[in-house]
Amino acid sequence: MIIVFVAYLLVLIAIVAYSARRSKTNNDFVIGGKKISGFSLALSERATGESAWLLLGLTGLAYTEGMAAIWVALGCVSGILFLWTFLAEPLQKLTEQTGALTVPGLFSAKFKGTQRSFGILSSLIIIFFFVLYIAAQFSGAGKIFNDTFNIDPFWGMVIGSSLVTIYTMLGGFITVVATDAFQAILMVISCVVLPIIALGIAAANNIDIATAITKASYTVPLNAAAVKQVGGGLLILNGLSWAFGYTGQPQLLTRMMAMRSQKETQQSRWLAISWTLLAYIGAFLIGIIGYKLVQAGLLGEAAASVSNDAEKIMPVMVMTLLNPILAGILLSGAVSAMMSTASSQLMVVSSSMTEDFYLHMTKKKIQEKKMLNLNKWLTLGVGLVGFLLAITMEDTVYGLVSYAWSGIGASFGPAIVLLIFWKRLSRVGVLASLVTGTISAVVWKTWLVDGTGISERLASYVLAFSMAVILSLAFPEKPKLNSTTK
Repeated sequence: MIIVFVAYLLVLIAIVAYSARRSKTNNDFVIGGKKISGFSLALSERATGESAWLLLGLTGLAYTEGMAAIWVALGCVSGILFLWTFLAEPLQKLTEQTGALTVPGLFSAKFKGTQRSFGILSSLIIIFFFVLYIAAQFSGAGKIFNDTFNIDPFWGMVIGSSLVTIYTMLGGFITVVATDAFQAILMVISCVVLPIIALGIAAANNIDIATAITKASYTVPLNAAAVKQVGGGLLILNGLSWAFGYTGQPQLLTRMMAMRSQKETQQSRWLAISWTLLAYIGAFLIGIIGYKLVQAGLLGEAAASVSNDAEKIMPVMVMTLLNPILAGILLSGAVSAMMSTASSQLMVVSSSMTEDFYLHMTKKKIQEKKMLNLNKWLTLGVGLVGFLLAITMEDTVYGLVSYAWSGIGASFGPAIVLLIFWKRLSRVGVLASLVTGTISAVVWKTWLVDGTGISERLASYVLAFSMAVILSLAFPEKPKLNSTTK
């Protein structure tokens, strides 16, 4: 198994070495310089969107909540379908028209004179939430290396964070997309192969998974002691609310912004949707089948670690049920899930700090080479901060991702949707979305989730969307005066 994992790392290094040579300018480093195919960008978007959250967080949630977790899966799939069906093409077209390198750059291009205010505010929001997101990925790496090679979680986080930070620093966006495409293939293989094998083992031991699924509750979690009980309606609504966040995630939207043409965007859509359906069905089944295998005693002593941390169900099943070679391949997929997302988030944070913060603070034109080097050093610094947070925070991967997802999605999501679909959006409305989404996500998560039973993902998005609309109507854009020449 170690040999397989080393082979995976060697392939990754070869991809990094090859792709890094194509990253020659700051534009290449930040958004790829239109050098990347649509299919690669689609695979990259999917690998980025489904981090350690998919193979650790969602499988652990399905293990804990049973069929009641299906609403989370449906919420995510709905968000992805909306993103690729309704937002991908307009984003590609808007980027082509404006030349924006980042998501905040789209707002600044629409509303002249807002480059500094929108850029600085957006950058601060991205830094705050994405550093937590990166920490979640590094935490996931610690769990995977611990269960796979019995490496202390601390050193697992050291290995995972070092690999991701270094290869992202070397080649930027082009390297990240190239490695993502490879990792996306490994991830979907893991999500398809493991549940098929687990189903075969369950059938051989007379465990009827189909009956268990049909008779299960869709509104009551399996482990009521471990999961806060809410009404069935709220459980469904909170799960489906994951869909909102997809509209505002810069690490996903930049893939669509980097598309070379509308035709490539349309072709790539089907690849992204197919990958999503396979991966989500597989990940959900891993948690459901894993629960039944633990009940039947088929995971042996390893089941004890799952009782303490449900997010270990996927690596434990791989280690227990599969031969070393296949286990190495599938666990490489789990590591890939972490790496692909963490690298993309590192890119978003570093590029936002340079393009949206530093440039607007200094108000000076920076040399191309200096900007490129600054992006690389910032990538290294952000990776270090994410690692330090990962080793000090005790929240689960699911919990950290949910929090960061809510804050970013509620801040940027309403503004992006309204920018594309509503002509009356004003600069005050964009500001309202950014500020309200950020504050409401933090306040709701900290003080109101337990009392209301409503997730911060739902509440913060609805509040931010409402404020963006209300303030756009209250403070509309001034009509442009038509200039005349004599």
